[in-house]
Amino acid sequence: MSSLTMLEVLDPGLLTTVQDAGRQGWARYGVPPSGPLDAVAFAAANDLVGNPPGAAALEITLTGPTLWVGCEGLIAVCGADFEVWVGALPAPTWHAVYVRAGRIITFGARRSGARAYFAVSGGIALPPFLGSQATYLPGGFGGLDGRALRAGDRLPLGAATLPNPAQYAGRVWPVDRRPPYTPQPVLRVVLGPQDDYFTADGLTTFLNSAYQLTPEADRMGARLYGPPIAHRGPTGIVSDGVVAGSVQVPPDGQPIVMLADHQTTGGYPKIATVIRADLPLLAQCLPGASAASCVVRFAAVSLAEAQRAFSNLCEGR
Repeated sequence: MSSLTMLEVLDPGLLTTVQDAGRQGWARYGVPPSGPLDAVAFAAANDLVGNPPGAAALEITLTGPTLWVGCEGLIAVCGADFEVWVGALPAPTWHAVYVRAGRIITFGARRSGARAYFAVSGGIALPPFLGSQATYLPGGFGGLDGRALRAGDRLPLGAATLPNPAQYAGRVWPVDRRPPYTPQPVLRVVLGPQDDYFTADGLTTFLNSAYQLTPEADRMGARLYGPPIAHRGPTGIVSDGVVAGSVQVPPDGQPIVMLADHQTTGGYPKIATVIRADLPLLAQCLPGASAASCVVRFAAVSLAEAQRAFSNLCEGR
């Protein structure tokens, strides 16, 4: 591999994986889409460096990596608010930053959020698996050998599309097009498809209570803890399809929000689905029992409102 088209991992951080826009069309075979948990930050980082919106980039969780860039080009970091350094110089997030060949990128303190996305000109160019470079950790495929990155890994880069990257340095992703991250988000949901499996009091509890993100939150799903949601009768259903955002409620009444690596079917009734525009808010929530961990609430909206919210986010309104 030529050193001129390579990204080398000097320190991987806590959990850094290669993700692209996701693995579509395989759910009927039990394969989830994977891809970024915060699709807005992921697409923004790619746009800033001149990549297609689905180009493969790095998803960084809680602590960041140290990377060596073997070619000149642009980088961008979007999502969680990290300190980022190019050599000895600080680099802003949500900006296109020019780097010379041989520079070391260091992630420092994380000030807020949980996940950042690192994109580089040309994108990461690993062989796709089932049409995608997205890493699916439980299945051990996609990305680099189906695993999180390790020190010493070398990632090939594709050809950059911008002819003179230095002239694009300084581009900023507009603030009004960034998700309104907060440690206490109100997640909008469309009720159903099995909201009739819950009592009226159960629905009221769901929509009027605060739920803490537990330590059992990962790329598959976010387990929440709060007032139990009362089932009307049976606590299980004949397994049917699950999507990112599905809110399952098992027999203990504690909701679980499915995320990008979700199983494709499930036997717990789904009280609601978190709308696509609000999934980035949950992706940036800190799990755990500390004072810094996130507390979420839910608010019901119509399908039309859900569609309008996503369109507005994409258009920066």
